[in-house]
Amino acid sequence: MADSTEVVEQHEPKHHPHPESPHQRKYGFLSHVRSYLFFDPLIWLITVLLGIASIPFGFFDKDGSTLHAFASLWAKLTMKSIFSPMRVIGLDQVDISKPHVYAVNHGSALDIPALYAYLPFQFRILHKKELLAYPIVGWHLKRSKQVCVDQQNPSRSIGQIKSALRTLKAGMPLVIFPEGGRTPDGRIQPFLPGAFFLAIKAEIDIVPIALRGMYQLLPMNTYHIKSRPLEMHIGKPISTAGLEMKDMEQLSAKVQRAVEEMYYDGH
Repeated sequence: MADSTEVVEQHEPKHHPHPESPHQRKYGFLSHVRSYLFFDPLIWLITVLLGIASIPFGFFDKDGSTLHAFASLWAKLTMKSIFSPMRVIGLDQVDISKPHVYAVNHGSALDIPALYAYLPFQFRILHKKELLAYPIVGWHLKRSKQVCVDQQNPSRSIGQIKSALRTLKAGMPLVIFPEGGRTPDGRIQPFLPGAFFLAIKAEIDIVPIALRGMYQLLPMNTYHIKSRPLEMHIGKPISTAGLEMKDMEQLSAKVQRAVEEMYYDGH
């Protein structure tokens, strides 16, 4: 399959009150069969095979770059296998040679593969502790130096947060999901101000990203993957220069507005 990624110019957003409806297209019996008997087993097969193959490399991967390459390959194969082309819009507005905090809306379990497949640089992800319980995936997250946060007991995550801060200052981009979890209805949930703590401390610009179509592709509480065109809208960096901890709520609101404008309007 040819590469379906396209980079185009970002335009000024228009105001639109509702996200695209998950019921715009109907998916019948054959769609369920295709998902449960083809897409889902294939994704698990790709995950298991590449996960196992990456294990020996992980023991010698000091900076996480080799495991990132495995994750990128896994993500590209996963996204290609579900016949859902991704259009990337606005990447030309960002200097990817510099570290940024990328703030992304969270609509689907396939958001992470989408990011690994279509962001053309190495990064780390701020993830929930619960993901460590998954076989292979949990091991991969630990060995590839992703940042784990215990949402039930944030004080236990201080070491990880300090490590992420050092990583950011050393030039490694960080991806965060400020909603704290996946949306249950396709609408963007309120952003958690604390998600921007690292950006302020490291004095790193925040890049808003809106993933469109991901909730409709695979919403919560189902394994029914509904093939469809997808879009990744990347906004202009938002500066954190001169901001302090007391400014987190204001910054959070500004980033959320930027993500919502791209998500609901698609421009």
